[in-house]
Amino acid sequence: MTVYEILEILMLISFGFAWPFNVIKSFKARTAKGKSLLFMVLVLVGYVCGILAKLFSPSFKWYVLFFYLLNFSMVMVDFFLYFRNRRLDKVRKKEI
Repeated sequence: MTVYEILEILMLISFGFAWPFNVIKSFKARTAKGKSLLFMVLVLVGYVCGILAKLFSPSFKWYVLFFYLLNFSMVMVDFFLYFRNRRLDKVRKKEI
């Protein structure tokens, strides 16, 4: 494992630690207020680019790709929660 790969994994782990907390907060809050769909889409696009870069790399390493896929999946969960929460916001708005 090269220093580059270790630093890349550490970067992905540090980003990855934030997403579970964000997903839990989104799940419990039951509202889309304060969330940015554009931000999540940009992060997802970034992870897709990172995944593709790893897949096309001549020195492909599955263990680095694992962290990209893990982070991507957490952001996707938050992405889907955004739409659930937006629907819940609309239901609450109709009740008032």
